[in-house]
Amino acid sequence: MTKTPIHLQDLRRRLYVKAKAEPAWRFWGLYVHVCKRETLQEAYLAARANDGAPGIDGVTFAAVEAGGVEEFLDQLRKELVERTYRPQRARKVEIPKDGGKTRQLSIPSIRDRVVQGALKLILEPIFGADFQPGSFGYRPNKSAHTAIQRVSKAILEGKTCVIDFDLRAYFDTVRHPIVLEKVARRVDDDAVLWLLKLLLEVSGKQGVPQGGVISPLLSNLYLNEVDQMLERAKATTRRERWTAVEYARFADDLVILVDWQPRQQWLRQAVEKRLREEFAKLQVEVNEEKSRRVDLQQGESFGFLGLEFRRIRSRRGRWMPLLLPKGKKRTALLGKLKEIFRASRSQPVGGVIEKINPILRGWVKYFAIGHSSRCFSYIRNWVETRIRRHLARACQRRGFGWKRWSREWLYGTLGLFSEYRVSYQPSNSAVAPV
Repeated sequence: MTKTPIHLQDLRRRLYVKAKAEPAWRFWGLYVHVCKRETLQEAYLAARANDGAPGIDGVTFAAVEAGGVEEFLDQLRKELVERTYRPQRARKVEIPKDGGKTRQLSIPSIRDRVVQGALKLILEPIFGADFQPGSFGYRPNKSAHTAIQRVSKAILEGKTCVIDFDLRAYFDTVRHPIVLEKVARRVDDDAVLWLLKLLLEVSGKQGVPQGGVISPLLSNLYLNEVDQMLERAKATTRRERWTAVEYARFADDLVILVDWQPRQQWLRQAVEKRLREEFAKLQVEVNEEKSRRVDLQQGESFGFLGLEFRRIRSRRGRWMPLLLPKGKKRTALLGKLKEIFRASRSQPVGGVIEKINPILRGWVKYFAIGHSSRCFSYIRNWVETRIRRHLARACQRRGFGWKRWSREWLYGTLGLFSEYRVSYQPSNSAVAPV
């Protein structure tokens, strides 16, 4: 009698159900599933969908497909089964950040992306079952918007004392022994731990590379005990459906909101103390210069996931959260668009619109959850003015052609992005635009 092979999605579902039902269970026999052709194929398709630049070996997806994907995956599977696989160093590139700073991004080779993806496909359902409700970063069916909604709801409930933690160089300071120990608590498979250790060590003595396929999973696992501590604080203060504490974490971006009432002063101090103790255990350094304690009742504000949070009165006189795109996010967007306009001065306007539309669409879609009407109007007028200037220069005319080129022609015929619509988030109280 032969056993029916387990398909990947069914396997992932079974792993999740088992992990959720038995939090102390240690899984074994996982490496064989990492090496399966189906797992590697799925990991390759995911990497291909994300595209991305080549790694240090210079091999592109086009080159892999020219040589044959089947042969590429067969060779990779053979190396994994025989344990001769060795990851390559990631290619380092600098990407700009707000304030003129840069962040180092690591780009693994395609073969290493596939291996990391295969390992993630098997480990993700196990540790996903252990992750807490307040963890939103890079998880299936979780998003930045749901984290933002969670914070907004907490403000509506009167949790207006905010502890805004900033972790200094978090991804670069993750300790490999601590990560491997956390994985070993749930995984009793020496081959999986061997492979994971290889992938970690190739990035250096410590840290998880930003850009690695498996890095988000490991970074969430690293801070999971911090989330568990905050969940215990919520449970301790719970009275029916009400709690005195709420939190949201997106990777290393963490905010904690505590009830405003004076009798909860001890709770605010206790939560902050316990958080610092947990960070110390993990050898994670708190950036004191950027970490803040904010009182929304005093008109103060804090930033989270690109938005600035305040508390104001609505038109009906009720307290409500006000969510505005951060000024530096708008500045960064306009800076990126300026570069495109500057580099495309001699190009047809259709090519310019083709370049800027995806950028505008993604930015607007993200910030549409906030009170962004004024910001969207400013950006729309700025972009339209630039397009008109581009057209006037091409026709060797002065001015902006307000009568010559109608808005209907710019948005209808040329196809300039025009969907600057705000979709206010649902909440217990109506959140009216300002």
